[in-house]
Amino acid sequence: MAQIKHKPGTPVPKLALKSEVTFCVQGVISPVLSNLFLHYAFDLWMKRTHPDLPWCRYADDGLVHCRTEEEAEALKAEIQTRLAECHLELHPTKTRIVYCRDRKRTGTYPNVKFDFLGYEFRPRAVQMTQGGRLSCGFTPAVSPSALKAMRATIRDLDIRHRTQVSLANIAQRMNPLLRGWIEYYGRYTPSALYPMFRYVNQTLLAWAMRKYKRFTAHKIRASHFLQRLVRDQTGLFVHWRIGMTGTFA
Repeated sequence: MAQIKHKPGTPVPKLALKSEVTFCVQGVISPVLSNLFLHYAFDLWMKRTHPDLPWCRYADDGLVHCRTEEEAEALKAEIQTRLAECHLELHPTKTRIVYCRDRKRTGTYPNVKFDFLGYEFRPRAVQMTQGGRLSCGFTPAVSPSALKAMRATIRDLDIRHRTQVSLANIAQRMNPLLRGWIEYYGRYTPSALYPMFRYVNQTLLAWAMRKYKRFTAHKIRASHFLQRLVRDQTGLFVHWRIGMTGTFA
């Protein structure tokens, strides 16, 4: 919640307002407050002082593209000074200068990757448009921390022990999650989502082995059962529809 205070009975100059901001950490309104405050503290300042540098920000996470390491170091110092004027500071460990290495930028630097909005940006082997040759590109894909959070979400559903429900009920619970992850993280390097799909299939395998006595201690039989089910009901789970139907064994 942002509050602006002034002495009663005195005029309030627009540029002399003193603001006190209380941050609602992980609250629903927290990104809204960050956007409102940082729009003036950072966005407008960047547009005014560095109109030639591309940048982006969401809530209190952001990045700026610089041409050289020297320019990045100088800008980092400027941003620290600007935020200090607004009674803010850069995160001491998350704020880093990263070298975006690709086939054209071949230098060496200790930091060559970063996470932003659930994506990990780093050098990857990418297919060239002509000839199908592989080359090095600096591209995004779902981050390891995001994959870990997805697995934790699936684990918290406790599917393995819900033997009283049907597979259709499980699909009804899981499909909204899977659909959202695929639509958001599947835009770039969708193959990076495969470990999560494998985890889902392994969860379904563990569920089948607990639910049906004939599959207890018979993993291969349970795997064959689910594989037949995939062929007959491919549309049951969202990730099955896009071809992630294996990895049951």
